[in-house]
Amino acid sequence: MKTINRELSWLSFNARVLQEALDEKVPLIERFRFLGIYSNNLDEFFRVRVAGVRRMMDAKQKKVYGYDGTAEELYKEIRKVVLHQQELFESCYLELTQQLIKEHIFFVDEQTITPPLTRALSSYYKEIFKHMLFPIILDKKATFPDLRDDAIYLAIKIHKKGLANRYAILQIPPGKARFHVINDGASSYFILADDIIRLHLSDIFSMLPYDKISAYTFKFTRDSELDLEDDVTQSYSEKIERSLKKRKKGTPVRFVYDEFMPEDLLTYLLSCLELKKSTNAIPGGRYHNFKDFLQFPDFNRKDLLFTPQPPHRHAFLESSQQLLERIKERDVFLHFPYQKFDYIIDLLREAAIDPLVTEIKINVYRLAPDSQIMRALIAAIYNRKQVVVIMELQARFDEANNLQWSNQLKEHGAKVIYGAPNLKVHSKLLYIKRQNKGADLSVAYVGTGNFNERTSRIYTDFALITAEKRVVTEVSKVFRLLENNMERVSFRHLMVSPINYRRKIIQLIDREIQLAKARKAAFIRIKLNNLTDRQMIEKLIEASMSGVRVEMIIRGICCLKTDLKRNPNLTVISIVDRYLEHARCMVFGNDGKPLFYIGSADLMERNLDYRIEVATPIFDPRIQAEITEIFEYQWRGTVKSRWITSDMKNEYRRTEGPPFHAQQNLYLKYSEKESD
Repeated sequence: MKTINRELSWLSFNARVLQEALDEKVPLIERFRFLGIYSNNLDEFFRVRVAGVRRMMDAKQKKVYGYDGTAEELYKEIRKVVLHQQELFESCYLELTQQLIKEHIFFVDEQTITPPLTRALSSYYKEIFKHMLFPIILDKKATFPDLRDDAIYLAIKIHKKGLANRYAILQIPPGKARFHVINDGASSYFILADDIIRLHLSDIFSMLPYDKISAYTFKFTRDSELDLEDDVTQSYSEKIERSLKKRKKGTPVRFVYDEFMPEDLLTYLLSCLELKKSTNAIPGGRYHNFKDFLQFPDFNRKDLLFTPQPPHRHAFLESSQQLLERIKERDVFLHFPYQKFDYIIDLLREAAIDPLVTEIKINVYRLAPDSQIMRALIAAIYNRKQVVVIMELQARFDEANNLQWSNQLKEHGAKVIYGAPNLKVHSKLLYIKRQNKGADLSVAYVGTGNFNERTSRIYTDFALITAEKRVVTEVSKVFRLLENNMERVSFRHLMVSPINYRRKIIQLIDREIQLAKARKAAFIRIKLNNLTDRQMIEKLIEASMSGVRVEMIIRGICCLKTDLKRNPNLTVISIVDRYLEHARCMVFGNDGKPLFYIGSADLMERNLDYRIEVATPIFDPRIQAEITEIFEYQWRGTVKSRWITSDMKNEYRRTEGPPFHAQQNLYLKYSEKESD
């Protein structure tokens, strides 16, 4: 078998995230936050991927892509891997809390908190925290409440001699409210909301008779798939809205509970949720929903955090107040978060008031809740520009936010289009139509990441802003295609899925194979998030076996099996570090005249066949050199780089010479470029 199962490969990726929490070189508080990232990733994995495996099990599916076994056997292996990772996670968390003690930061719970700290906590509980709590008494005669699958709960057992046991549940406040910090000058103490509740159970349930009252954490995960019913009487946005409500009642796929929960309480909960202990339930530690640790407090200890790395200026853009005029002179390449995302907001703000601009068209996938991009577009509408927004509502877990923004845009007068029939719009495009005395001065933007100010601070992405006619004309064609219900158009320069993306990549790979067979130097360099498409995997293997040097940086899922001993031409590494590697690029040797592309698509079947994705060629030699430099920095990296191999061991990449930290060195490189 040439491939690795997608789900197992994803778990291997999340293990790399867990490695960051285990890495002693990572600042201590950041290690807690990596635990939060790991946990948040795992929650989404169960909501999406494991839910899919469960559906395959229900369908009695015998064959699973990349796996030598049935769907049920795959599910059992997933559970085995997750349980092993959970053991590492728990030991890591305990170790980190011990490390905090050395820094005079102490974790306390309801049993270890001292009387002075209890008194200091009392006013917070009475004035603030108590009002966040809404316990629900469970009654066999009443309907079991609808629980949120992104929340964490305490299951409470109330025992009174001579009376039947009573049960209750209580949602634990999430996010920053999960932590309460108490400082006494020399030291800091923190207690989790879970234990504040345990400490005050007698107060919360004072109206009930009891001899003993105890609380145990649990959380559960639902199938998050949206069910878009084929109802011609509903608009697309109405179907999305209705499906979001149904998602809240999706089939539970995982139940994680405190392993010390009494058997009677556990049995009661599983029965109410219609779950089976053998297939759905996973015993865990005392605390769950570590995704809240993404907001782990910093205790005002900058020495325990990453050194701040504010984004750098782009020297060429900084040298002019008029960005649109500057872009006429030459193409601009931006690399986030090393460089400022503010330029994109400034570009839209300028376009909103430029008298030469008549139209602004953009396609958006995930937006910041307080999006300045959207506010700039609303300003453009008020300035009588025609604004067209292709809004992809099916951005998983961001649907509600996208619906809200689309409604606001429509209220202000924008033309809002909800994607394309049966295709998700995942491209990252902007088109600004600008004319002066008949001359076309239009500008286009093609990126690898979302128009999102928040994620631009932690996701590495590429963006091209250009007035190059070959690109601008075809970007406008993409918008025409989307506005006119997939009007037939052809593309000579852009790769656009599902029209020509797959075909063009195959042609480029075949070209390298021909060169290698003619005993000429041939190479392919690819940087992606995920590689799962069978045809692409087979083609890349064919190329490497033909003598093409194939070097790939794949951050996440990689279903391609590698064997450096049998096939030294095919090498795959992964980088997991402070920033989330999200940029996508491809470089093909082309007989000494390399061809460069950046775009929005991973090499996955869904991206190539069932989404609108766009990649642009890079014509500017300066930008080609910059992409080459970025790839070579990352290819040299040893500090955060792992080999991607068939055994999925995630061994760190080691080479001769001193350690090389790619992300840190790239940040320093962009510091030098500020003065170019």
